[in-house]
Amino acid sequence: MGIFISIVTLLLWGVAAAAAADNNTSFDFPSFTIHNNNNNNNITLLGDSSLTNNGLLRLTTAAPTYSTGAVVYNHPITLFDPQTSTLASFSTAFSFSINTLNPTSSGDGLAFFLAPHNLSLILSGPLGLPAAFVAVELDTHLDYPFRDPNENHVGFDINTVKSLKTGDPILHGIDLKSGNTIASWIDYNAKRTSLNVFLSYSPSKPVDPVLSVHVDLSQHLKDPVYVGFSASTQGLTELHQIHSWSFLRSAFVPPARTPHNVSVVGMRAVPASRPPKKPRHKRVSFVSGAAAAGSVSVFAVFSIILGYVFVRSRRRGGRRKDKGDNFVACPRAFDYKELKSATREFHPSRIVGHGSFGTVYKAFFMSSGTIAAVKRSRHSHEGKTEFQSELSIIAGLRHKNLVQLQGWCVEKGELLLVYDFMPNGSLDKMLYKEPERGKLLSWSHRKNIALGLASVLVYLHQECEQRVIHRDIKAGNILLDGNLNPRLGDFGLAKLMDHDKSPVSTLTAGTMGYLAPEYLQYGKATDKSDVFSYGVVVLEVACGRRPIEREGSKMVNLIDFVWGLHSEGRLVEAADKRLNGEYEEEDMRKLLLLGLSCANPDSAERPSMRRVLHILNSEAVPLAVPKVKPTLTFSSHLPLTIQDIVSDAQDLNAMCHITIDPL
Repeated sequence: MGIFISIVTLLLWGVAAAAAADNNTSFDFPSFTIHNNNNNNNITLLGDSSLTNNGLLRLTTAAPTYSTGAVVYNHPITLFDPQTSTLASFSTAFSFSINTLNPTSSGDGLAFFLAPHNLSLILSGPLGLPAAFVAVELDTHLDYPFRDPNENHVGFDINTVKSLKTGDPILHGIDLKSGNTIASWIDYNAKRTSLNVFLSYSPSKPVDPVLSVHVDLSQHLKDPVYVGFSASTQGLTELHQIHSWSFLRSAFVPPARTPHNVSVVGMRAVPASRPPKKPRHKRVSFVSGAAAAGSVSVFAVFSIILGYVFVRSRRRGGRRKDKGDNFVACPRAFDYKELKSATREFHPSRIVGHGSFGTVYKAFFMSSGTIAAVKRSRHSHEGKTEFQSELSIIAGLRHKNLVQLQGWCVEKGELLLVYDFMPNGSLDKMLYKEPERGKLLSWSHRKNIALGLASVLVYLHQECEQRVIHRDIKAGNILLDGNLNPRLGDFGLAKLMDHDKSPVSTLTAGTMGYLAPEYLQYGKATDKSDVFSYGVVVLEVACGRRPIEREGSKMVNLIDFVWGLHSEGRLVEAADKRLNGEYEEEDMRKLLLLGLSCANPDSAERPSMRRVLHILNSEAVPLAVPKVKPTLTFSSHLPLTIQDIVSDAQDLNAMCHITIDPL
């Protein structure tokens, strides 16, 4: 193998000289310095852009007014073959950082663009883009007129910032506004007419793109083409900086002679913060030269080597990943300073929710480039008790539909738990969000949520070494990962029980609207009380309604609402109207009946979660649901009626946990 590599190295050396003849195919800026003549001669700074003393290219300033800037590579890039007029493949790799000076607001972000002219750039538009362009935007502002999905997205634009397609970097663990150095690769394959955008906190190029677009750029570009970056802000909010930049166009190869066109897209790994070492830089130059020379034989040989190295590295990476996963899966003690830094000293802008015993913050760990959720306890005996309960229970649980615990911290009088971060938030926020805030949960996603939640409850009730009763199953405690798969979280109220023992009396704790009647009456948590709560969630998912809603002057209970329609033979009318009928009627009927059977007031008539799972998988016949909702009588009356409890509630959407002391 060593002799083989030596031969290929000599071949690359042989074609490197030929590459010097073509200065329109590649360039490389490992850093930007004020006194670097090469920088000054090859780039034009426009607007507020400037070079810093520490080797960065700053596009915007911290001025108290609107700031916009751009940088353009002075020399046009020849993208079209003059003989065949076909477009060549190309790649650009760069590292950047976006620093949000005011956490409560943000600027527009920055963009990489290709434009027909370098002197007609007008920096007055959004993101400081020219009048005509093809661009990849790294957008940090939510603009409703441009149909932005959120304030942290990657978009592909042609002549307008209303993106043709967007990707969510959070799903890949990347926050554009974190202030960290981010490496980016933008690859265009002309043969496949595909453009891919990759982001990483490390110099290693990821396998999966953040954004993938099928587009024929030959319809939107023509020579000459100028490339550059632009950015804009909205006052004293963001600084946009480019740390390094390279561009590489593949060689022109006649399609008839090269049916398998080899592109060297994304060959260079961009450094996260410092210029590359000289030996590596030379190797990059050799590769660029080989691409410019267009030697098919060299590319074929080089591809074989690259494939071999790639397979070997993936195998080694896979083994490392397995070890890393095992490490993460085993909860560990975190350092308080690390969590404080990752949450920006528990800044209010990092709050993403509230758990059973405290506030949940979004945390960015700069050392590893990862994101997590940190739950911080309230300073009370109650908070400590729930913290210990949650830690002792969930630390030993493993299921794909559970929020994974990464670790904990007990320092400075603080109690903190660290979890995997769920980018799509909680089910209730996704289910009830306004249409303009994002896409509605589809019927397939809703069925998957019901199935995933049933699966994890079977695990908790029957497959754990000790039976786990969650006691607070609700839409707010069901989180959604990047693929909208459900993850059950918040075990602060959960209880461990032996499989062969009955539950014991305890404090009634949970959320009104999800509490089973017998649990509310006697304070005895069982697996059947969890089944009741699951039934309420299933009805929520199918109907798009909260467990208790105010309609005019009266309160409407979801279970009563659905059961009333069932008794009138109009069950499917309970379906969420926002779905616009985009569901199978029999599937909807099946899910609604399942929700009612689980929410039966009589606990003895409720199915086990295993039976529920079998029904969802069409492995068991659905239970018969009576047309009239069963009524229950207790030996003693409730200390408070439900009407008494909710009569003073001004906003049921923000209703807190209800705790009733035992009699």
